[in-house]
Amino acid sequence: MTKTYIMNGLVEKMQSPDQDFRYMGLNDLLLEIKQDPSSFLGDEATENKVLRQVLALVEDKISEVKNQAVKCLGQLIKIIREPQMEYVVDKLIDFSAGKDEELRDIAGLALKTITSELPPEGKIAQKACEKLTPKLLGQLQNSDTPPETIIETLSILSILISRFPGYLVNLETQPIQVLTPMLSHPRPAVRKRAITTLAQFLPYSQPQQFTELLNTYVVPGLTPSASLEKQRTIVQLVAAVARHSPHQIAPALSEITPSILKDSQRDDEELRESCLQALEALVLRCPSEISPFLSSIIQVGNQYIKYDPNYAGGGDDEDEEMADEDDEDDEELGDEYEDDEDTSYKIRRSATKLLAAVIATRPELLTTIYKEVSPVLISRFGDREETVRLEVWATYGVLLTQTGVYGGSPQSSAEYTVGGKRKREEGMEVEETPYSLLQSQVPSLAKALLNQIKSPKTPAPTLEAGFSLLYKLLNVLPGSLANQSAQIIANAKSVLSTSSRSSSASLQVTCMSFLALFFSKHPPAVYAPQLDSITPFLLQALAEKHPRIASEAFRNFCALLNAMQPVKGGQWVDRVYEEAVRRLSNHDTDAEVRACAEDCVGDLWIAATDIMKTKDRKEWEYICRTTGRTDGAVQVVTKVATRVEIDDAWVNGSVEWVTTLLRKSGRIGKIEAFNCMGALLRRYSQIPADLPANLIPTLKAYVTPADILLLAAALDILSLLLELSPKATFPEVEREVLSDVYGIAYSPLLSGAPFQSVLDFFAALVEADMQIATHVVPNLVSAVEKAPKNEASLPNVAKCVGQVVKSQRAVAAGTIAEFARHLKAGSKAKSSQVVLSLLVMGEVGRFIDMSPQQDIFNQAIDRFTHEQEEVRTAAAFAAGNIAVGNLHHFLPSIVKMVEHNQEKRLLSLYALKEIVTHCSHGQLETVAEMIWKPLFENSENQEETTRNVAAACLGKLTTTQPARYLPQLQNRITDPNPATRATVLSAIRYTFAESPSSFDELLGSVILDFLSLLSDSDLTVRRLALSALNAAARSKPHLIRDHLPTILPSLYKETRVNPDLIRTVQMGPWQHKVDDGLEARKTAYETLYTLLDTCLSKLDLHEFLGHVAAGLADDSDEVKVICHMMLFRLAQVAPTATAQRLDDLTPPLEKSMKGPTVTKDTVKQDLERAAELQRSTLRAVAALSKISQPGASPKFDAFVAATQKSAEWGVEFRELVGA
Repeated sequence: MTKTYIMNGLVEKMQSPDQDFRYMGLNDLLLEIKQDPSSFLGDEATENKVLRQVLALVEDKISEVKNQAVKCLGQLIKIIREPQMEYVVDKLIDFSAGKDEELRDIAGLALKTITSELPPEGKIAQKACEKLTPKLLGQLQNSDTPPETIIETLSILSILISRFPGYLVNLETQPIQVLTPMLSHPRPAVRKRAITTLAQFLPYSQPQQFTELLNTYVVPGLTPSASLEKQRTIVQLVAAVARHSPHQIAPALSEITPSILKDSQRDDEELRESCLQALEALVLRCPSEISPFLSSIIQVGNQYIKYDPNYAGGGDDEDEEMADEDDEDDEELGDEYEDDEDTSYKIRRSATKLLAAVIATRPELLTTIYKEVSPVLISRFGDREETVRLEVWATYGVLLTQTGVYGGSPQSSAEYTVGGKRKREEGMEVEETPYSLLQSQVPSLAKALLNQIKSPKTPAPTLEAGFSLLYKLLNVLPGSLANQSAQIIANAKSVLSTSSRSSSASLQVTCMSFLALFFSKHPPAVYAPQLDSITPFLLQALAEKHPRIASEAFRNFCALLNAMQPVKGGQWVDRVYEEAVRRLSNHDTDAEVRACAEDCVGDLWIAATDIMKTKDRKEWEYICRTTGRTDGAVQVVTKVATRVEIDDAWVNGSVEWVTTLLRKSGRIGKIEAFNCMGALLRRYSQIPADLPANLIPTLKAYVTPADILLLAAALDILSLLLELSPKATFPEVEREVLSDVYGIAYSPLLSGAPFQSVLDFFAALVEADMQIATHVVPNLVSAVEKAPKNEASLPNVAKCVGQVVKSQRAVAAGTIAEFARHLKAGSKAKSSQVVLSLLVMGEVGRFIDMSPQQDIFNQAIDRFTHEQEEVRTAAAFAAGNIAVGNLHHFLPSIVKMVEHNQEKRLLSLYALKEIVTHCSHGQLETVAEMIWKPLFENSENQEETTRNVAAACLGKLTTTQPARYLPQLQNRITDPNPATRATVLSAIRYTFAESPSSFDELLGSVILDFLSLLSDSDLTVRRLALSALNAAARSKPHLIRDHLPTILPSLYKETRVNPDLIRTVQMGPWQHKVDDGLEARKTAYETLYTLLDTCLSKLDLHEFLGHVAAGLADDSDEVKVICHMMLFRLAQVAPTATAQRLDDLTPPLEKSMKGPTVTKDTVKQDLERAAELQRSTLRAVAALSKISQPGASPKFDAFVAATQKSAEWGVEFRELVGA
């Protein structure tokens, strides 16, 4: 069938007198267009015919038909021609301006649908905006337009400006000039809608238009002489503008804010509510400019949170009394004052939200907030309106969260004894910190809150919110509810005694989560008197069918067992054990309940060992299963093996089970299984003789470099077996595994902890059998000589040889003689043999005095001038480490070369670095003076490598005698030679890694002098100063925290791109831009990331966020990735402040998500790098999407919606958000 035939058939249906046919005709058209948009396109006359018929049905008498016609228009607008689009828009505008109210409504709905469905890409949207916007503005200017149409028109303009701001900028009629008069419309609903639309248009208006609006409307509208109506409108406008374009209104706040604070005192409830909402928006969106007014804003918030003119009680004390009275009295009061027209609760709620905004964004005011706001919030815990009450509790929850993040650390003196008195020295004044202030307010807080949740008639959501707040309090201030134990248990009892209907399941889970925390954060003596009354209810919960309730009940008993251990008796112990076994033996048990039951069995064995030893151990049959998830069971067995004295029969069974797990394929859970095996082997009183023979073939499968971590874990178990049962293990190891270990010992893939496992294995092997050492060394050498050159790490082999000699000193002389052969003058050894020999001499010389073999040392020195770099480096390593074995004999000749031998100076410095690195502090103190001066003389060298080696040595020497050498470093800060200043900074950076606390005291007084080089004129010095600051922030944050106000301006300055450091380099026919400041900028951003982790409480987050936002638009991908990581962290520690900036952050994030433009020059690496950047962006956006408030950040919301629908990234994004 042709398209024309189908369309004509549909038109015929749409013209039918039967409403069902008309509806079905539209429905069929809608399905056709959705399946194949081209089915509508073809003959223009037919298209026009269909379109006219759909528009005709917009006027239909049947509402279902009209709504279906509107849906069709939403789809058609995406595909119709330009003249047809104009015709549709004109027709709908005419309808919306007509007299027929119903037609006006449906036309407004159709225009909204069209504007919402317009495709963002392509010309159709631009054309639609150009045609539609002037007509909509014209409708607003027409004095005959009815108010309902004006509201619809304003809504449509809002959709257009939020979706297509770029197409609405260059209009003949300026929208601001049309929208501003709407603020004076007699209908409040029109004014309200106009405020929102105007605020959305302002960010895209000319600056002078906003200035005119400010001077003509806003400032006069806030004066005391202005009418109430006008004041309400203008205050609401200020709030809307603050939300949509804070940068425009921020400069005028010094004029606007005092007026709003004054207006809030006028006797009009709607105006007061609007003022509070405006102040909240200003606190959130204009943080810097609102700062001077914060104390007044807090005052207003405190004033209106108590605003309750219909309650005759009066002051705060009576409020608290009201909260203390019995629930029956509370309810009577509530009934007495309940009034449908009482809207004072809205003011109290807005005041609470205003205080919440201050608390969430102003961590620096925490102490002030605890003094001024916290007592007021506590006094309102019993507000008679439930929505306000919950808002007050939520606000206090925010205060507790902020205290946990920014309040420093809880004072040890703040812990309660059972009697409830704080331990405090007589006459000593305790510094007022957020924690100490919270501690002093806990009694009144707990009293007010517990009174609110004690009544059985309290609604479940309120009870849940109450227990959640108590949970937060205990997390922030452990042990603080000791005095309230009886009331807490009584309240929990009343919650747990209700049946677990699905509606209250969530409440029971919340209540039990809190109880488990309460048990674990207080000593048992606190709740022991009430324990017998609560355990029956917890035991009842254990048997519940609801999995979350049963899981929480098991967690409660785990908390009790851990707190009360050792548990000697108690009927509940047997009951818990029986229920755990019942759950574990049932194959249908929920996975979470099973995991909690396993945990509980482990805790029973640890805390109630004597009781558990009388049982039949059936539980282990059910725990140690080989199918399904075993990770929890492995942890439980590890825990029991580590902490419980248990017989070998149990250990045997568990070892067999873990061996079975290790034989299974796949990697998941294997590291934990190896840890478990280690704990079990240590638990044996005596290792069974047949165990090594049974276990080693299983371990052999892991002795391969395919998975380094599992290899290390397997070698650790082999070492343990060799240590615990050398006679039985050694023959098995020698026969089954040793040849494999020779084959991996030289692998360059092994380093760090995994390689340490190889060394430990050789140490255990040699100690298990004294004869093997003489065979191990030649076998190691033989294995490395057979290996391909690029797959062999000679330093690794040398370390293994060194370890063998260290564990079996008897072979030292033979080993030295064997390797010394290759170093003699006439030797024809290959260079690889020479390198290995030198490395072995270094490894052995470190712990054996080689002064009798002076010729070996001399041969190493002679090779400082060898033509191969590998030999030269190995020679420096050998010389330095041989000197460690006898400093006074060998060191002078190395120092002499540093001072006088230009040719051998760099390698002599490397030798010195080996000495400084491997000598103890005691050894270095005796020779420090000898090497300090020559090291500093070389620091003036322009060669960076030489400088770095010298700096590493100077740093280590400084930590040996800080009082002597730190001042010497400090004196060189002002050295005119930038190379010396650079060395000083590198040296200081090395001291942060390992230095005693006594060094910190000396360093703390001078660290600012070193960091003053952040503003040095030399770029390299600045970069090293940034690096030093980063190291200090990571290792010694306590030394720099109080200096941050001085340091941060210089640090922030380095995050900006400096155009003077960008140069153009000619590369053949291409020009390439090189940014010399990039390395320093990257280090600056890395430092910001470190400060976010270690000095969060000292950062001004609003300023900090500004620099993160700038970094997102940096040309360097590495800087962007660091900023993405910071956003991820900020979303966790400062969600409210970060959420206010989401729309500002969206454009650079969108740009990063777009990926590269593929050209003929694009290579695979470019695409991989771009994909990595996109993934990094995705992680940041996923974290930010969790803190986004609905409707507060439209640009960001649209970006998230588009990302979720993306074919390329949608699935990954949804996984990240769900994680």
